[in-house]
Amino acid sequence: MPETPGAAAWTAVCVERGLEPALVPAVARYLELLERWNRVHNLTAVTGAEAWVDRHVLDSLSVLPWMRGERVLDVGSGAGLPGLILALADPGREYVLLDAAAKRVRFLRAVIGELALEDVSAVHARVETLRPDPGFATVVSRAFAAPPEFVRRAGHCVAPGGRMVAMLGQSEAARQALPEGWFYRSVDPVSIRGSSASRHIAVIERGSA
Repeated sequence: MPETPGAAAWTAVCVERGLEPALVPAVARYLELLERWNRVHNLTAVTGAEAWVDRHVLDSLSVLPWMRGERVLDVGSGAGLPGLILALADPGREYVLLDAAAKRVRFLRAVIGELALEDVSAVHARVETLRPDPGFATVVSRAFAAPPEFVRRAGHCVAPGGRMVAMLGQSEAARQALPEGWFYRSVDPVSIRGSSASRHIAVIERGSA
């Protein structure tokens, strides 16, 4: 990756990697800001411009079909993955990006302001302390915790009739027993361009299978 790729360079990478044209300007600006902040705050260890688009942007977009309802909580959002990327592609919903690290939340708020995202907010808190009223229709996580731990720590944030969506690697991760009262609604494989790694989306709901 060049030291300072700039918007034009990021735009070219996004186009080359097959990103939907309507998303390219906002995503390129996001990546430009991420590259700038990453030099100081170490927001991602992934290297290479193409890898950033494949492993951050395209990977985040892969979970979009599983989003439901008007309000989505991204737990452990980090650099805004997947929540910020989903918000760019899905402006009809409210997205709340939650992270326990202040530096990450500062970055997220800078991007939200720069891109003028009206229905997106970043919250600095641990999910265990969050008491949303009402709850969220979808609570999503990417590399936050194994499914049982995800449910234990964030299940209280799910609105009645809502769902939890976990982005996983191997499907075996979804064979771990969930806390009582929760079950796997589905575990679906997804394919990410530029990656041969196994990826799965687990949907977790209250009730009995």
